Amino acid sequence: MTEKSKSPEFDAWPLLGVDDCSCAHVLHEPEGGWRAPIIYSSPHSGRCYPANFVREAAVPLSRLRASEDFAVDLLFAAAPKHGSPLLAAQRPRVWLDLNRAAGELTAEMFDAPAPDWAQTDTERARAGLGVIPQFISEGQGIYTRPLRWDEAKERIEGYWRPYHEALRGLLEQARERFGTAVLIDCHSMPESAARAMTPLSLRQPDIILGDGEGTSCDALLTDTLERLFRQAGLNVRRNRVYTGGYITRHYGLEGFGAHAVQIEINRRLYTKPFAYELTDDFLRLRQLITRIIARLPELLAPLWERGGRAQPLAAE
Repeated sequence: MTEKSKSPEFDAWPLLGVDDCSCAHVLHEPEGGWRAPIIYSSPHSGRCYPANFVREAAVPLSRLRASEDFAVDLLFAAAPKHGSPLLAAQRPRVWLDLNRAAGELTAEMFDAPAPDWAQTDTERARAGLGVIPQFISEGQGIYTRPLRWDEAKERIEGYWRPYHEALRGLLEQARERFGTAVLIDCHSMPESAARAMTPLSLRQPDIILGDGEGTSCDALLTDTLERLFRQAGLNVRRNRVYTGGYITRHYGLEGFGAHAVQIEINRRLYTKPFAYELTDDFLRLRQLITRIIARLPELLAPLWERGGRAQPLAAE
């Protein structure tokens, strides 16, 4: 259930679809081969909504979309042209959150006791924010009926597992070729979240870099990204609220052994307020990100010149 593309025409991609996805995710291969062991992942930009899910949801589609990292895959569209793969989700986060552990589920959502494989006692599962979310923002429930455990299993096996198998495969390819791997996990945040974490007298963040308080990657990666974004005039913070999710922790130095960092982009930089429409600033931001993508292979070269730092995780 993986679609591959070697020359993505991102500008032609629809910004919304309902039940027209033919695969779990799209993998855009590096054009002309790998230039560096850098992988870009966009797990929350999926915008293809199953029709029955939309029909049965307790809230309208416009509210369901609040969880999207809207058009983030388009912002990083240049990665393959600069020798790095880009892995992009198809299904939306509100239907299946790829940045959670596979079994992380809220027991109260289901019509029967939890099976042994479910992890119902994690902090996010108890909050209704597991791999299948119970709520959207402001505590609004998503479902009008209890789910069945076999429904959850079908989503996880059909969409979560193929995405993570593809991501892990890319990281293994990078390490085999270069001795290490760098994972840049690409996200966006609503302006309301950035505003809420900012005192009135201060400028809200444009970019938040999450590296698990320095545990998921070498400081060179975070330092380099911070410097490049700051040189472009953007306000950058580290690990404030967004320290990195499951993907950053699981595949970072203390897990798989890659250098993993999460990038959160304030959506006010490229979208209209309270709307799923791109502004003219989108193209300028994409050009900036493209310049950063082009420079990273040279600036991060010391990471693979001295090799990686951990052994692979056991097969999942």
